[in-house]
Amino acid sequence: MYLNKFIKIALMAVVFSTTSIAANAEALNVTLDECIRIALSDNPSIIVADMEIQRVDYSKKEILGQLFPQVNFTANYSRTLAKQTMVMMDQEFKVGTDNQHSVGFQGSLPIIVPTLWKSIKLSDNQILQNIEKARSSRLSLVNQVKNAYYALLLARDSKRVIEANHQTALLTAEIFQKQYEIGVASEYDMTRARVAATTLEPSILDAQNSIDALKLQLKVLMGMDVNVDIEPSETLDSYKAMMYDYAMSIDTSLVNNTNVRQLDLQTEYLQQALKVQKMSWLPTLSGTINYMWNSMNNGSPFKNFNWNPYSQAGLALSWNLFSGGQRYYKQKQAEIAVREMKWQRENLTRGLSAQVQTQLNSIKSNLKQIESNAASVALAEKSDNIMQESFKLGVGTFLQIQDTQNALLGARLSYYQAIYNLLVSQSDLELVLGNAPLEKYGVSNEINNKQK
Repeated sequence: MYLNKFIKIALMAVVFSTTSIAANAEALNVTLDECIRIALSDNPSIIVADMEIQRVDYSKKEILGQLFPQVNFTANYSRTLAKQTMVMMDQEFKVGTDNQHSVGFQGSLPIIVPTLWKSIKLSDNQILQNIEKARSSRLSLVNQVKNAYYALLLARDSKRVIEANHQTALLTAEIFQKQYEIGVASEYDMTRARVAATTLEPSILDAQNSIDALKLQLKVLMGMDVNVDIEPSETLDSYKAMMYDYAMSIDTSLVNNTNVRQLDLQTEYLQQALKVQKMSWLPTLSGTINYMWNSMNNGSPFKNFNWNPYSQAGLALSWNLFSGGQRYYKQKQAEIAVREMKWQRENLTRGLSAQVQTQLNSIKSNLKQIESNAASVALAEKSDNIMQESFKLGVGTFLQIQDTQNALLGARLSYYQAIYNLLVSQSDLELVLGNAPLEKYGVSNEINNKQK
């Protein structure tokens, strides 16, 4: 019993020590680019997408293997239960032997196989489709990491603004407390000032909860251990200069949109599949070769072997002349599928163009909103400074101070919200256009290389 208690105490000590170390460990400062780079290398969805490319590559090699000679080893044994009877001149003769053994090698080589040749083209297209799907997964992950990182920056900046307002409210409440004690301020003003400071505390806690939740989301996207603490080394203000550069250099072409590229590859796949259907009308030719050893004997199957070798070589021609119209209707289905893709692409590009225009309008609106909010922040800060000076001189009332502080708080929060909205719009537009600089994060543009 005492031993069990000792073990429990030791385990508790270890847990407490581990928790203390984790709590005291310094947070890992990361930039947005570092978060994206880690996510692109460690996120499980990206690893699975790359494995799919390798799987289809093995599938292509499997098809290529059908072009090489096929060699099989065979061995057969048969026991005659009742020998055949031959009749000659009214006399019956039993023919055959009790045991028949056969061992040897059989080989075949495809010579003319049109459908197989075209199937190799299908495998090449499937590899390209999987590469594009992997690129799509990376683009989507970059967008998710960016949006999560921007949301984390917004939560941190919002908390910082609320904390600054809370400190000012505490200072104001302290001043009113001293003025009340000397009979300069009323009890009402003192109480209202204390309530105003206390009211902000739940908002600080909510902001911290949002920060913790967004950190967890970001770490999951990055494929990191959730127990590792991270801190963004940037703020929303640090992106202000880049916003205008991005707005001036937007290329609205959909040539890199991953949905369009996947649809084009699917169309090419269907065109190749149509060619495969057409090749099924042609004959196939293959060569065969056999080298065998036969043995026939009576009595025990394990004695008196008499092996005699023989070999054969030949050609096998196969031409399906009629199959009830199956090939014809399969070909017609493939032709309709190819024509369908044309209309699907047109519909897709229209929808994507509308999305691009919506995001462009959002970016323009957010840029104007940022400028307007920046001016509002400057005016609110000026008004707050004037009221603080007036308050120190005993001129300002609590309601005036409260109004200026609330106005400053709202202006700052709106300013950061506008920056966040702009960054998210830019990230979403980048996803639609498919022009995220993956090479910047150490990812090679494999699909372009493959197409070349």
